[in-house]
Amino acid sequence: MLRWAFIFLILGIVAGALGFGGVAGAAVGIANFLFFLFIIMFLVTLLLGLTIYKSVIR
Repeated sequence: MLRWAFIFLILGIVAGALGFGGVAGAAVGIANFLFFLFIIMFLVTLLLGLTIYKSVIR
């Protein structure tokens, strides 16, 4: 998912450099959403790994 965020970020930067403002804004918006979604999923998994999953394995 983080890979897709970077792909949309690069697409937004290239589209912005070429003058496609609408496409650039949409691509950067998607990249921003995917990046924060990735961060939230990472933090939830990290929290679960430190609490619940550790007790299940033992």
